Amino acid sequence: MQKNTTSWHSPSLHKEMPIASYGHSGFNLLLVPTAAADYLEYERFQMIDALAPFIDAGKMRVYSIDSINNESWLNNEMEPAHKAIRQNQFNNYVFNEVIPYINANSGNDSLTFTCGASFGALHSMNLFLKRPDIINGCICMSGVYDLSEYTKGFWDDQVYFNSPFHYIPNLNDEWYLEKIRSSHHIHIYSGSGSYEDPEANRRFSQVLWDKGIWHDLDIWGPDITHDWPTWRAMLPYIISNKF
Repeated sequence: MQKNTTSWHSPSLHKEMPIASYGHSGFNLLLVPTAAADYLEYERFQMIDALAPFIDAGKMRVYSIDSINNESWLNNEMEPAHKAIRQNQFNNYVFNEVIPYINANSGNDSLTFTCGASFGALHSMNLFLKRPDIINGCICMSGVYDLSEYTKGFWDDQVYFNSPFHYIPNLNDEWYLEKIRSSHHIHIYSGSGSYEDPEANRRFSQVLWDKGIWHDLDIWGPDITHDWPTWRAMLPYIISNKF
């Protein structure tokens, strides 16, 4: 498998940000880490190994970036308003730096999908919904889509505009809605076992249906827990059966 790593000083985040890529062709899958993890998390937890048959066959090229959650929502030492500012800086990093980097490497006509588990699922969904003109869909595993789950009671406009459960019901801009609706790859998966929240996924699914947004909701059984064995089973299944 072809693997490359690089980094650059991000103008959006004002720090060095690394990125890893795996593969040589196919659609692009941008992996967002789970909580406060780094760009090699998916490799360490054998997710890249689980995806190797698709990567080696040229079906997909995988990119993986750092999280900044420990500089925002997971940092108890920060002022809540500053956490929201950092969140928006991360969004801009993906939109203005990572996506152009992927396009330069893979070609501007290639499709790019965000993907993540746990907190990475919320980010992946949010990134797609905010910029469906440059991101073509998302794969979200074991997530919740209400950012207030992480904000310890803090609420402002920046939390609202990064919380899909809240802003999608009020999204009436037809340009955005048509871009979102045109995606054939909005995949929302959850288990029903320990530390999973299937009801949060069902609630958000209804929010999407209420706006006429087609998506793929799949809730797995009570033996499916919030952990890496689940995600190593889910993601290859989705790639194999839905792409």
